[in-house]
Amino acid sequence: MKILIKWICIFLFIAFGNLYFFSCSEKENEETVVSLLEAALQEAGGNRSELEKVLSHYQLHPADSLKYQAACFLIENMPYYTYYRGEQLEQYLTYYSLLRETREANITPQAVVDLIYSKYGPFHLDSLRSYKDIETVDSAYLCKSIEWAFKVWKEQPWGKNVSFTDFCEYVLPYRIADETLCEWREGIYREYNSLLDSLRMSNVLDKEDPAVAARCLLDSLRKRQKFFTTTGPSGLPHVGPEVAQNRTGSCRELSDYVVYVCRALGIPCAIDFMPIHGDGNDGHQWVSFTGKYGDLYYQEFLDALKEVRRNKLYDSSKIKVYRNTFSLNNDMQKKMQKLDTVVAPFFENPHIIDVTAWYAKSYKKELKIPISSLYKGKPRSRIAYLCASSGMSWEVVAWAEFDGQNLVFADIQKGPVMRVATYEQGHLRFWTDPFEVTISNEFHFFTPLDSVQDVTLFSKYSLQSEEKFQNRMLGGTFEVSNDPAFRQKEVIHMIGHKPRRLQTVVYLSSMKPYRYVRYVGPKDAHCNVAEITFYAVSDTVLLKGRAIGTPGCYQKDGSHEYPNAFDGSIETSFDCLAATGGWAGLDLGSPKRIGKIVYTPRSYDNYIRPGDEYELFCCTGRDKWNSFGVQISKADTLVYKDVPVNALLLLKNYSRGTQERIFTYKDGKQVWK
Repeated sequence: MKILIKWICIFLFIAFGNLYFFSCSEKENEETVVSLLEAALQEAGGNRSELEKVLSHYQLHPADSLKYQAACFLIENMPYYTYYRGEQLEQYLTYYSLLRETREANITPQAVVDLIYSKYGPFHLDSLRSYKDIETVDSAYLCKSIEWAFKVWKEQPWGKNVSFTDFCEYVLPYRIADETLCEWREGIYREYNSLLDSLRMSNVLDKEDPAVAARCLLDSLRKRQKFFTTTGPSGLPHVGPEVAQNRTGSCRELSDYVVYVCRALGIPCAIDFMPIHGDGNDGHQWVSFTGKYGDLYYQEFLDALKEVRRNKLYDSSKIKVYRNTFSLNNDMQKKMQKLDTVVAPFFENPHIIDVTAWYAKSYKKELKIPISSLYKGKPRSRIAYLCASSGMSWEVVAWAEFDGQNLVFADIQKGPVMRVATYEQGHLRFWTDPFEVTISNEFHFFTPLDSVQDVTLFSKYSLQSEEKFQNRMLGGTFEVSNDPAFRQKEVIHMIGHKPRRLQTVVYLSSMKPYRYVRYVGPKDAHCNVAEITFYAVSDTVLLKGRAIGTPGCYQKDGSHEYPNAFDGSIETSFDCLAATGGWAGLDLGSPKRIGKIVYTPRSYDNYIRPGDEYELFCCTGRDKWNSFGVQISKADTLVYKDVPVNALLLLKNYSRGTQERIFTYKDGKQVWK
């Protein structure tokens, strides 16, 4: 009996003890929620009463408990959001409608930017008036937004597979970033909801899978008028739902457009982004979706929905990938504030979570920086940042605690060039030379050696993106004839190797004279070519004539017709409407003997150009770039002598263009990083 009483006492002690600890834990959570909510309400100032109306409205009925929690979620995070209004903003936002209107008029996006700039002057964000959400959002706006968010969550068949947590983060938010506030849910719902009627009536498709709903919707959206460009006015805040529906702009505007439409229809989605490409100077963003079974999908607008782990984004060069969230990442902020009161701007108010593991095929869960590689000295900050290259500058992409002895960054993709820094007095202070982590997990530091070499340069930026244009010339032929229809013709040259430089020169043996000469593109190449010149047998006399060729260009706007191949500009090119069979040529007026052909592939204008002014730089330690001199190029190559081996290099073009990228020189070639 005593044993039984003993066990009963132990049981009661454990039961009540657990109840006590559970109650305390629950109470702490409630106090945290209350403190966050109260802090937000205090910051609302005169707008507090409007926000309290919303809370009181949803507290009246137990059935609205989730709506009350949703209202708390929104209000707690409002203090971190600001939007702008002003005449200059309205003027600059006309860029997006003008871009759409000029699409068929062969006017470039840059020309539209220049027009806006010349008409309204340079854009300055500080010329606008700013407004804080917490001080301006009224009860009617917030309640209507909440009601419509709950409506689509509950009425759509895929809503049953959307948790309340995901609903709050990826459907409920009334804004994306810093766009001007407006009511958008109902209007977008009424315009686009019918696009999903076929899915709701389907007996074949899994209508309860949010990813299936996303795919059906996005397939419909892709069929509408659209225009993508990376050119746009700089410094603008997000454009907002009305302007985004122009479906024009960069990846930011198109991602925003997709988010507005999806959330208005109850499809949860997020904007994921890499702060900077691992092998480029810019960042990139896209829209992500989670399926019924936890698989992650993404869409870069214009393309179809794809599963992340089965597509190119998974293999692409990057260091980190983050997801934008409406809520503040309190855990991250608290950890960083404990280490230092001054945090790099990227992490100052982190509305982000780390999703690198979802997107990186080859990454290290722990990247331990060798302490022996650190520069001498004592850091003033206990936070170290991992930085990515952007031209001659470096951008923060990750952080870790720095105690002078151990430095470990979490979830870092291997491959790209990085370096370690602290953020002190508003600037980055570097602690390592640039380095990369190889596939075999070895660190390679780009520390210039005493030995030197001569370098021959063909471009200022990686030509990897140009490779498709190089490939489109492989197998192309040059033909001559005295028949304008080329019924009888002679092939005088076939391109057997991909062009690797701006100008490829072909010398021809003596042949009889011909009046008509042309370039015929290979199969499925749209006859892509930027420039063709023909010379007489003396190879110094340029042959001129009337341009002839296949009419029509892929863009269907007259911008890439066959005369571009003979206009003397490598910035224009022929992009034939027909994938196969297109050609561009000259009527020389009378038969001529041809001794030389010079051709240039279609490109993004990153080759070395004769007559342009260049300067080569070498990274040599603590944020120093030493110059190896300025040159005016006399051909499509540059030669610099006595350049250190194992140095990180960058070539600037002062005459034109903006794309420049770091590289090393090994085995007689530029190796892009």
